[in-house]
Amino acid sequence: MTLHRGRAAVLAAGALAVALALTGCGGTTSPEASGLDGSQLLTIPREDMGTFDRNFNPFSNPDFPMTQVAIYESMLVFNPADGTTTPWLATEWEVADDGTGITFHLRDDVSWSDGEPFEAEDVVVSFDLQREIRGGFDYIDTVTAVDPQTVEFDFSEPFSPALLDVGQQIIAPAHIWSEFDDPAKETNPEPVGTGPYTEVTNFQAQSFDLLKNPHYWQPEKQKIEGVRMLAFAGNDGANLAAANGDVDWSPQFIPNIEQAFVAKDPEHRFYWFPTTGSMVSWQFNTTQAPFDDPNVRKALSMAVDRDQVTSIGMQGYTVPADCTGLSGAYDSWRDQEVVDSCTWTKRDLDGAAKLLDAAGITLGADGTRVLPDGSPFEFDFSVGSTSSDWVSVGNVISQNLADLGVTVNVAARDWAEVVSSYENGTFESGIVWSNNAPTPYQFYRGVMSTETVKPTGEQTFENYHRYGSAEADALLAEFAATSDEAQQRSIMNQLQAQFAEEAPVVALFPGPEFGAASTLRFTGWPDEDDPYASLGAVRARSAVLILTTLEPVKG
Repeated sequence: MTLHRGRAAVLAAGALAVALALTGCGGTTSPEASGLDGSQLLTIPREDMGTFDRNFNPFSNPDFPMTQVAIYESMLVFNPADGTTTPWLATEWEVADDGTGITFHLRDDVSWSDGEPFEAEDVVVSFDLQREIRGGFDYIDTVTAVDPQTVEFDFSEPFSPALLDVGQQIIAPAHIWSEFDDPAKETNPEPVGTGPYTEVTNFQAQSFDLLKNPHYWQPEKQKIEGVRMLAFAGNDGANLAAANGDVDWSPQFIPNIEQAFVAKDPEHRFYWFPTTGSMVSWQFNTTQAPFDDPNVRKALSMAVDRDQVTSIGMQGYTVPADCTGLSGAYDSWRDQEVVDSCTWTKRDLDGAAKLLDAAGITLGADGTRVLPDGSPFEFDFSVGSTSSDWVSVGNVISQNLADLGVTVNVAARDWAEVVSSYENGTFESGIVWSNNAPTPYQFYRGVMSTETVKPTGEQTFENYHRYGSAEADALLAEFAATSDEAQQRSIMNQLQAQFAEEAPVVALFPGPEFGAASTLRFTGWPDEDDPYASLGAVRARSAVLILTTLEPVKG
């Protein structure tokens, strides 16, 4: 993300001042010289928040730093880096033979951070609130507390992806949340959770600390004293903090990372960018012509030079997408026949021109294309102004499309404004991330299912492009109804072919899991040789695996 000058620069400078004053981080000095005694806080930048608003509501504000990572926990934790599932608040579970339910057995040694016992009723209330406030889990019929340590989920239909979908939902305390008059608007300034770091201290607009949960069920894994979050209004400020050694863990885009970060302290600094993040795509508002025509979407895709997009826009940190739309997390599901037979993710200006000509979008005398009504074929590419990498991607695409006679305006605005236009369906085109789950089911459901399509003007949190396919619906239903792996793979191959045929979104590249860290003050980080979690997972459930593994360096 690019940091704008003026107010953003002041915010970044302020955050750095806070970091230096509170942490005493010292660039590349040795542990001995830094006077480390093991009480140092793990310091992490948040590059997309210029200021923090004290709102730890896990349902209406789930992306607030550390809310779903250090404070609240789930029944299990899935690690996409190695494909493993770790029992967490649940010790074991049974899936119904017909796929219409799951029974979870909860730990009996877990307390909330206020000392109250964790029980099945907490799970029941949490799912009620999640469905009430944010929606989802439509396949769940009932959630029942069988006894204090047993909770039963009954589904309205077989749903094979449910285990990790349900199992990774965060759980909040019923004795707290059932008392709120309006849970959706509750700011929850003093959160009560089961996670390792729940105690909010030193809360300021640009920094706050989370200290140890005094009742954590794994006290032996609370090896670090706590977490310190710093707010930055863009990547530039966060990257400066990383380069100066003022933060320990940097999960943001850092250009030229070898020179800008690693070279300043090669003994302690490293990074790991696996391409297992969600697919990043160019989306079009399919409720608007001519974006409702799949051949127009394919033509625009064929004008994109993905080698330039990944090498220039993304600094070579990722690879071009193919027209299955699948990221590196799903390599084992990828159908090579679909990859080999589909061409719309390869640059082909002649082929693109023919598709546009056939759609009545013709080349005018001035070298630019016009729509059938004679108006210029010109539209916006919406992107957050602080996302320097994605802005650069947009600029490459704009230059590429100019070769086709199409004018694409890179409309870099505040992310809140961009996302609002996505959610309400008022945008033309833009860059977007996708659902990322253990199987490709959620990805394809999010980009192709009619169940996820909302009319323009009605808020949605997925399928911003508003595209639905009856054929995809049928395949998704078949996938959800079976637990047979061979059958699931056959169905998934058909979904890949359907995606390639319809091009609901234009896949650009799999999102690299940006993760950079320093061993100067903490050790035990995951890496390519020990992928017990993704180093870029600071906002994902699996980050709790890192928080409960790291150890402080003592001088």
